[in-house]
Amino acid sequence: MTNGTGLDEDGCFVREGSLDRVSARFVPVVAELGARLGAHFGPERLHSSYLFGSIPRGTAVPGVSDLDALLALREEPTDADQAAARAVEDRLDTAFPQLNGAGILLFSTARLLSERERHDLGWFVACLCTPLSGPDLAARLPRYRPTSLLARETNGDLFRSLPGLRERVAAATTEAERTRLTRGVTRRLVRTGFTLVMPRWGGWTSDLAESAEVFARYYPAHAGQMRAAARAARAPAAHPELLDELLFGLAPWLADEYLAVHGAKAPRPEDR
Repeated sequence: MTNGTGLDEDGCFVREGSLDRVSARFVPVVAELGARLGAHFGPERLHSSYLFGSIPRGTAVPGVSDLDALLALREEPTDADQAAARAVEDRLDTAFPQLNGAGILLFSTARLLSERERHDLGWFVACLCTPLSGPDLAARLPRYRPTSLLARETNGDLFRSLPGLRERVAAATTEAERTRLTRGVTRRLVRTGFTLVMPRWGGWTSDLAESAEVFARYYPAHAGQMRAAARAARAPAAHPELLDELLFGLAPWLADEYLAVHGAKAPRPEDR
């Protein structure tokens, strides 16, 4: 018997999100994304495309939520591919006031299906991404359970990233930069805190508030900071002072505890 949710009767992840859950306000956004991808990436480049985040989960809030997409390319992304993705992002952000930005991730199918990424990007595509176009890579990936291996390979690199995050925050000179960093850092801390306890809880959630509450069950001494991080992730501009407090308080403890419980994520080439 598990305490968590998001799993089927066999204890495997149920894929979250579907195109049927996209709310009416965001249906034209998704349609435009599909059209723009077709215009910028021909079938010789684009293998398949996916949505993830609040829009395919049906929880997107107009004016607050962003659009998140992942493209599986037939070859490694080039500078031209990255430029095309930025052009699509800009078009969507300009055309739809209900969007608070757009972000498109690019990866090769070889990387997404690689053994190295089996419990990180592979899991992400198979469990957290909603197919938009092309053959679904999930058919070539295994079923997943909330294991310590999955926790390690998804979020066991906070210790490696922490110095760079502190440097970026120290270098931020505008309120907009700090707001963007606050949103990204707090989301990462909440998700890392959740996956720290995910195997013990025995389930999955992408909801940040619920993630913080699940974490609080196991680490009540740090519950207040994690709840504050979840609030800041949803409204980063309202918490300008929290970023430094988290990066020098909660984050180093969380990085050390993650290593002690699950170990270090295997390095990637970009880490070197």
